[in-house]
Amino acid sequence: MQLRYAFRLYPEPGQRTALARAFGCARVVFNDAVRARRDAHAAGLPFPSAAELSKWLITQARHTPERSWLAEVSAVVLQQSLRDAEVAYRNFFASLKGERRGPKVRAPRFKSRRDARQSIRFTANARWKITGKGRLVLPKIGAVRVAWSRSLPAVPSSVTVILDAAGRYFASFVIDSDPATDRTRFDAPDSDRVVGIDLGLTHFAVLSDGTKIDSPRFLRRAEKKLKKTQRELSRKRKGSKNRAKARLKVARAHAAVADARKEFHHQLSTQLIRENQAVAVEDLAVSVLARTRLAKSVHDAGWAQFVAMLQYKAQRYGRTFVKIGRFEPTSQVCSACGYRDGPKPLHVRQWTCPACGAVHDRDHNAAINVKQAAGLAASACGAPVGPEPVLAQREETGSHGIPPRPVPRSGTGRGRDGQNPRIPVQGASQSKLTVNTTHTSST
Repeated sequence: MQLRYAFRLYPEPGQRTALARAFGCARVVFNDAVRARRDAHAAGLPFPSAAELSKWLITQARHTPERSWLAEVSAVVLQQSLRDAEVAYRNFFASLKGERRGPKVRAPRFKSRRDARQSIRFTANARWKITGKGRLVLPKIGAVRVAWSRSLPAVPSSVTVILDAAGRYFASFVIDSDPATDRTRFDAPDSDRVVGIDLGLTHFAVLSDGTKIDSPRFLRRAEKKLKKTQRELSRKRKGSKNRAKARLKVARAHAAVADARKEFHHQLSTQLIRENQAVAVEDLAVSVLARTRLAKSVHDAGWAQFVAMLQYKAQRYGRTFVKIGRFEPTSQVCSACGYRDGPKPLHVRQWTCPACGAVHDRDHNAAINVKQAAGLAASACGAPVGPEPVLAQREETGSHGIPPRPVPRSGTGRGRDGQNPRIPVQGASQSKLTVNTTHTSST
């Protein structure tokens, strides 16, 4: 599978200028490609192909006075910008046809120099390299200093240089990982080491073994500082240098919160994948929960990012990952007997099963139900098991929609009272356990 390894870059002032020039040229080529497609659509003409766009917008444009500065950057950067536009339109049309899963994708828009994120990509054709001293040599930019936090496991196929809203530069390398090597990185856990995870807000995660992981609440803890920096930004005059400095300070404060949350997700997901052979989570409707009064806490938790990390790490290290449906009543069912007690308000954190009398912690019980719903629970012999069947309650027995017909007995057409007889269940006390039987005649 393909993985990305990101490292911080520290370009010199001259290299920052060259990178800004490359960002601008890539943005102009992308916008020209979008404009060419829109003009063709307005004129009722077929869309120009990628080869035609490359010829018009790069090869010929570099020899014109209006676009002569495109020759100051690597041609690979411009070609990759055209490819990004092609992929954006492909995703847009696939979304219109219903061939692409997920939310609807809008038509590509024009990029701006004020966008929060700028990026350029170098493939192997650009002949970039990493020197023996650890510097990243990029064509027409130079040798940029890299803060290496770890070594690359393989030779990268491409590198993307990113400038984020906080003014930080990153180099993102694409690596084709070796599945055999990845699966030997961690010791294989016991085959019966399986865990169900219930994600929440009071606790970020509750495991089926009873472990509770507190929610760090990175955004809530940094709110005071964020409010101060945002207030300072609102008082600066638009277009001034002081406002640009204040905007950078706000972006850095938000980046610190996002980085801390991402690091927490990485550490927890790696620990769960390393210690368990199978992991089960619930498919939460995050986009729906983000429109409620709990929106800020839902975004602060970052469930979607955490689940995505669990999924790709399970695939990488040979673990089993199961995502159960979001309509599974994990908080309503007793994990001991399987009785469904119905929905409960959020303030109810503990409840007693009316069928078997078991006292449940709401989140722990849900985590066990997630594990059982995924089919990961196993008995001592290795066969999958679930909750034990329970007796139907008195109001749940019989057919409520169709009135029952009397069942004839031998020698008589019906019971003495004209109603369905009570038939005792084998091995049970007749006074305590009875089952209604209803027969309907076939035509």
